[in-house]
Amino acid sequence: MRHRFYVSLAVAVGIAVLSLSSTTIAGQTPSAGTKAAAKYAPPRTPDGHPDLSGVWANNDATPLERPKELEGRKFLTDAEVQALKRRAGELFNGETDAAFGDSVFLAVLQDAKNFKSTDTQTGNYNHFWIVDREFDDNRTSRVSDPDDGRIPALTPAAEKFKAAAADYRKNHPADGPEDLPLSHRCITFGAPRLGAGYNSYFQIFQNKDYVAIGQEMIHDVRMVPLDGRPHVPSNIRQWLGDSRGHWEGDTLVVDSSNYSANARFENQPAENLHTIERFTRTGPKTIQWDVTLIDPTVYTKPWTATMILRSTKDHIFEMACHEGNEGLSGALSGTRALEKAAEADAAKKGSR
Repeated sequence: MRHRFYVSLAVAVGIAVLSLSSTTIAGQTPSAGTKAAAKYAPPRTPDGHPDLSGVWANNDATPLERPKELEGRKFLTDAEVQALKRRAGELFNGETDAAFGDSVFLAVLQDAKNFKSTDTQTGNYNHFWIVDREFDDNRTSRVSDPDDGRIPALTPAAEKFKAAAADYRKNHPADGPEDLPLSHRCITFGAPRLGAGYNSYFQIFQNKDYVAIGQEMIHDVRMVPLDGRPHVPSNIRQWLGDSRGHWEGDTLVVDSSNYSANARFENQPAENLHTIERFTRTGPKTIQWDVTLIDPTVYTKPWTATMILRSTKDHIFEMACHEGNEGLSGALSGTRALEKAAEADAAKKGSR
């Protein structure tokens, strides 16, 4: 049985460790597992629509963007996937630094012998506290459109924002609480949240009039009406956007806009973001979740990511973030301490 760990709560619930031998990646032929699933007849609610309710995990190791090492390849063979799975079991046995996001896949793809966090200033806890990632998807990227598996180029305005934001963070990492990311301040991780393997569980409730999509991270919940009402006026803005849903056959389509001017997606302003999500039951324990992102002020063209959500008997745990904002006060006081140390060092050098 697979178990998971909640770093933000420091609660250990269990871990499954794989210990298998390494195999060289080779071959180009996609397997039958990567082909479109046969038509599945999902369980239905009393109103006749597919039943999406339950807890669903987004723990795929598949990277968001296709690694350069796999350029031109949409799929891995079954043998390659199994080789990556074995390597992951050997590498992430609980003793390495914790690996987040795409770093899990990239480390095993590159046959790393150890994994060290890039955070050399504060250090890191070990991988014992992180949920096991799923290595049973043959795709080489979650970006399914465009065809190269990469997020489209940013617009000149977005590139300028990115550079200015990086420069500001370098010189003003924590002048005040507003300088820290929304997630650090425990406000929101945003929606739709594509990240896998870190409090990346969802719980869906539905009836004939609404679908509620709750995400474990900071317990954000989107209430999605299904009655055909229009979006709220454009002057009403929300952290998670304004969502409206409808059914297209057996697929739930969720259309979201009206994001707050202060909201962020992939570290870019989300004020003009328009998202279209499609939730489709593809098997007894899977939902295919396609997310199309449209923002001509940020991306040079729309793009789509496809995730496989898996049914789980795990519960959504409390996401305490940091009780009493201790993490926030620590970041601010720590930055002040670093500034004082730098001033003292500069004064010492000046007195020589």
